[in-house]
Amino acid sequence: MAPENRPTPQGAAPARGTPGPLVAAWGAALDHGDLVRSLTLGLPAPPAGDRSHWESADAPTLAAVAARAEADLAVPWPAPLASHYARYFRDGNRTAYEDRVRERQRRLSRAALTAAWTGDVAWLDETVDGVLLLCEQSSWSWAAHDDTFTVHGSVTPTVTDPYLDLGAGEVVGQLAWVDALLGEALDDRAPGVRARVRHEARTRVLEPFVRRRDWQWLGLDGDVHNWNPWIHGNVLAATLGLVEDPDEAATLVGLVVDGLDRFVASVPPDGAIDEGYSYWWNGAGRALEALELLSAATGGVLDATGVPAVRETARFPHRMQVAGPWYVNVADGPARPPADQPWHVLHRWGLLVDDPAVTAHADSHRRTGAPVVTEDAGLGRALLGLSTPGWVAAAPVDPPLPRETWLPSVQLLVARETAGSAEGLTLAVKGGHNGEHHNHNDVGSVSVALDGVPVVVDAGQPTYTAQTFGPDRYEIWTMQSGWHTVPVVAGAEQAAGRDRSAADVHVETSADRSSLSLDLSGAYPGTPPGTWRRTATLDRARSEVSVLDVRTCRGDVSHDSDHHAPADEVRLLLHGEVRLTGEGAASVRAPGTSRDAVLRWDAAAATARLTTREVDDPLLAGVWGERLTRLDFVLAPAARGDAGFAVTVTAGARP
Repeated sequence: MAPENRPTPQGAAPARGTPGPLVAAWGAALDHGDLVRSLTLGLPAPPAGDRSHWESADAPTLAAVAARAEADLAVPWPAPLASHYARYFRDGNRTAYEDRVRERQRRLSRAALTAAWTGDVAWLDETVDGVLLLCEQSSWSWAAHDDTFTVHGSVTPTVTDPYLDLGAGEVVGQLAWVDALLGEALDDRAPGVRARVRHEARTRVLEPFVRRRDWQWLGLDGDVHNWNPWIHGNVLAATLGLVEDPDEAATLVGLVVDGLDRFVASVPPDGAIDEGYSYWWNGAGRALEALELLSAATGGVLDATGVPAVRETARFPHRMQVAGPWYVNVADGPARPPADQPWHVLHRWGLLVDDPAVTAHADSHRRTGAPVVTEDAGLGRALLGLSTPGWVAAAPVDPPLPRETWLPSVQLLVARETAGSAEGLTLAVKGGHNGEHHNHNDVGSVSVALDGVPVVVDAGQPTYTAQTFGPDRYEIWTMQSGWHTVPVVAGAEQAAGRDRSAADVHVETSADRSSLSLDLSGAYPGTPPGTWRRTATLDRARSEVSVLDVRTCRGDVSHDSDHHAPADEVRLLLHGEVRLTGEGAASVRAPGTSRDAVLRWDAAAATARLTTREVDDPLLAGVWGERLTRLDFVLAPAARGDAGFAVTVTAGARP
């Protein structure tokens, strides 16, 4: 086994003023004059007036959207109120406001798509209502992000000082796509609406974007995260769709390129995202969409397909798939994320980077006769999906399911028994550090799936509140190492911080074995002298996963009863029906599976106990059901030298 370096600090951008890979690749093409000449303003949305397109567009998709739009007419438009906004500052609740805003936006997207498809002026009126409601909404920012309280002492939006966040970006992007889709029809039906949209876009987004360069999501301090491409992509759409002066547009596009350059520079060579698969869609995935839009707007002059990190990050999603709806989840990612993703993005990027596995992963989610997109992911994404012929015509294929993936930047190993098959065992184990984006204290965490369904799990993301990103984050149980499949060392759980990391990391990859071995002791505060080495292995020849923990004690460490020394523990978080079946044995039957995962250990080396956790959070319950079970092994005291404890997982017999 060869030692690996410590993880690359994900999100570290180059020093300010240092060009990243995009600027280095595009060079002189970013000169203002050259950019003005290469830019073609407008968005690649087939307008409603192109009746040949809309009459031949995918009928099942548009019929499903229209049915939801018809149902909308029976109820009033969602009304996000000042009291909903203020709740974030009063009691930490953010969903009361955000859910209403999102549903308002989804209803607008449904109306706009139905107007384009049917040509019916009644749907134009519904669209205008939605557009004006957004224009009259006091803030486009979400309360959880707005600095209205910290700067102005207000719990309601400060309209004279708009905050540019994810929410504001989503609204301005949506309005730009509505304008591109229905512009002429809106002029005929509701003159003045398009001028109002441009005024609000300039006042709330474009002017603050240029004037203020202290937005934390720009990454000028070196910390770049998923807000960067998400917001820049929407600002780019608003620029191309709503700005008519080429010089002004080139200035805005230049700033967008500068920001995206910092994000792409932060993506490691292996393309990994420390926030995991789910956040990839609203981070690196958003960057890919923005880069496509840049290429289209400049006639291919600004083409990022040759940038290595861009090519590699397109491969990240299929490398994280366990099977079916299940994905390897780290940080705040759910293990079963929403199935309705903008798969057409990956379909196109697989073709752009000439990687059939990327396209196959996307196409594996295509269902013949089913809608090709939904409005949930945004109007722009829906329009681009409908306009991607290869995606619309795609037939479902088997997902690639690589046999093995090793991502050194985040120290994440994913291995399955057989490439292309969910049958048998799949192992995921991560090292890294506890200062990652959306971090959970999970250095050394192990997940195991049987026949494509997780049995040893990471609980993932609960519903966000003010506490989620506040000083009390690690009081939330899902964030604590005690509720991850990692050890408790001398009674201590892991601490947060970039310096709390794995060390002396070794990876072994071969036809028969995939294994990651790492010293976890640096993740724990105040641990006794010594090391704690964890080695997680998938042995394909034995059809077995093993997790071996070896404590190396140096010096005199007393464990006698007089000193009441805290115990060492190994904990496994389990999904399904868990039974202790005998001395040193347990079984786990995950919902929807036909056989047990069988766990075995040396009963003389530890005392086993079960702790049940009722799952009352709706996001978590949607993934795991009513409960998760933790299997705790309280280890016998270790004296000088090494003391090892191993748990093995195998597949039980089929009924």
